[in-house]
Amino acid sequence: MNRIIVTGGAGFIGSAVVRHIINHTDDVVCVVDKLTYAGNLESLAEVAASDRYRFEKVDICDKAELDRVFESFHPTHVMHLAAESHVDRSIDGPGEFIQTNIVGTYTLLEATRKYYNTLADEAKATFRFHHISTDEVYGDLEGPEDFFRETTPYAPSSPYSASKASSDHLVRAWKRTFGLPTVVTNCSNNYGPYHFPEKLIPLVILHALDGKELPVYGKGLQIRDWLYVEDHARALYLVATTGMPGETYNIGGHNEKRNIDVVNKICSLLDELRPRADGKSYANQIVYVADRPGHDLRYAIDADKIARELGWKPIETFESGIRKTVQWYLDHKDTWCAHVLSGEYKMERLGIKK
Repeated sequence: MNRIIVTGGAGFIGSAVVRHIINHTDDVVCVVDKLTYAGNLESLAEVAASDRYRFEKVDICDKAELDRVFESFHPTHVMHLAAESHVDRSIDGPGEFIQTNIVGTYTLLEATRKYYNTLADEAKATFRFHHISTDEVYGDLEGPEDFFRETTPYAPSSPYSASKASSDHLVRAWKRTFGLPTVVTNCSNNYGPYHFPEKLIPLVILHALDGKELPVYGKGLQIRDWLYVEDHARALYLVATTGMPGETYNIGGHNEKRNIDVVNKICSLLDELRPRADGKSYANQIVYVADRPGHDLRYAIDADKIARELGWKPIETFESGIRKTVQWYLDHKDTWCAHVLSGEYKMERLGIKK
């Protein structure tokens, strides 16, 4: 039985990892989350009653609190997902990204190193610090035949990706300098249930249903590789428990799509599943807006290494995953989605009755 600390475990990808561990393994999980705007305990409601689940409201920049969690929980693994992650927010206010993604990762690494040095040799042999990163650290791609590989040089374009690149370098340095058994994963764009509505896919779904404009940057020609979040959660657990220290694994969905094609697909699914009252297509709500600064054109992941060495491949195609996602938002529009959009989820975690 593993004992796994999951930082950022109340976020989109983190909560998927926690749900996967509780629902599909016998491991024990301690969620460490500051509960910023994107941290939502409702995303963990289905597993919160498990006796293998524990929650700690802790900022990863707080070394004393991290020491307390390590000393009381005795982890065998750390999965580090806590991060500021929205590019637009990083452009408007990069300071939070520097603090959380760089300083926070440094603080967590030091707390982990302190704890790791107390372990017996047998426990050290199986301990892992798994750092979850993004393909955005590589910059973007020009030719249609190019792919991000584990050896691709870093060339971040935004304050967000630059802060994640920095944290990746810190993790690798702690392996080489201090011998901490670390592993890094870089993933493509995730989508699926419980995604905070500021991101493209949930934003388009909810704006469409509310009769609002569907904003598309530039002409919508930016290409992303889309990875269903539950496929990602499986991959992350596999890397954390079987990955080799010092290695990097790229995780992708093998689903390259232009942003405009993603938006049009969502509109066509909504036309089928929840038609507009006037009989028109949701695509009529699409509007094109000025592109954001430094917008990368194309991301594409070569995920051959994780398939070859660890046996992981995505289960969902984009067609199957996006249908599941749209249906989930339709089913949860008046519950989870409404609580997020109204801010009610923040009050509930503070014990405040509406």
